[in-house]
Amino acid sequence: MPQINRRTLLAGVAATGAIAATATRAQDDQVEAPAPDLSGKAILITGCSSGFGRLSAEHFARLGATVFATMRNTPRPEAEELRQLASDEKLDIRVKRLDVLLDDEVAAAVGEAEREIGRGFDVLVNNAGIGITGPVEVQDMEATQLAFDTNVFGYHRLVRAVLPNMRARKQGHIFNISSQLGRVIVPFAGHYSATKFAVEAMGEQLAYELVPHGIGVTVIEPGGYPTKVWVNRNRYSSELKARALDLHLDGYPQVVARMGQEDGSGRSADPMDIPHAMARVLAMPAGTRPVRLPVSGGGIPQAAINEVSAKTQVEWLGRSETLGPLVRAVHNV
Repeated sequence: MPQINRRTLLAGVAATGAIAATATRAQDDQVEAPAPDLSGKAILITGCSSGFGRLSAEHFARLGATVFATMRNTPRPEAEELRQLASDEKLDIRVKRLDVLLDDEVAAAVGEAEREIGRGFDVLVNNAGIGITGPVEVQDMEATQLAFDTNVFGYHRLVRAVLPNMRARKQGHIFNISSQLGRVIVPFAGHYSATKFAVEAMGEQLAYELVPHGIGVTVIEPGGYPTKVWVNRNRYSSELKARALDLHLDGYPQVVARMGQEDGSGRSADPMDIPHAMARVLAMPAGTRPVRLPVSGGGIPQAAINEVSAKTQVEWLGRSETLGPLVRAVHNV
């Protein structure tokens, strides 16, 4: 084995980061990689009523996977629409009720699905999430708790539910849908960045810890896409503004006036970029998949942060006898 030193470690990380950053601009590259065959794969996705979750459920099923498409508050029209689509196209999509806020629904949905397939999942896609806009001062505890419970604790609930049987099989992959705002910050976006920064940290730590178990983790970092997230965000933001106290609102009149009025206009990127990117990751050999993958219809402002973060981790822990192998494996150096 060649000698590992600081220079070779950092060169390897830099190369990996450059490849990942270049590969994410799929919309600028008209040459698509062949779609992977996901036949035999069992995939659980949260937040499938719309957006990335719904599109991913359809895409993965069309590639041959058995997809457990979960959403809260069923029965609902979106669930029936997805069941009808699966029937019409003869896709193996199984709609399950799952609210990521509820421990019992998480346990019930995961347990039932694992019994149906007779084993653990191959892939988990943690996708369900919310945004609530406005100044940090305006975010009351109801909004703050809802944001963290959905975007962070919800992911944690699902990870803990699927990992025992993934570990038993020594294989599997976890996708955590984060955001560009998990690495960079836009003022007046509420606690969205705070929750997504937590998703980033949790995902990377999981990636290190799961190396011995043959399980990979990829944090997907989307830019702005025209999905139903804007409708939901406006509802939550309007409800927050309506109950907020004037002593918190009066410091930010122009920002408060816009709360609940965002429509996502001007965003024309194709939301299918996200399921396509995840499918390409699954086509890569286990052990070579990136821990972070920016996916954007425009700029990727977090690319430099991702690269320096990887360099820092490798330089700090890469030569450790106990932690070094985990860090080097995740960063492919």
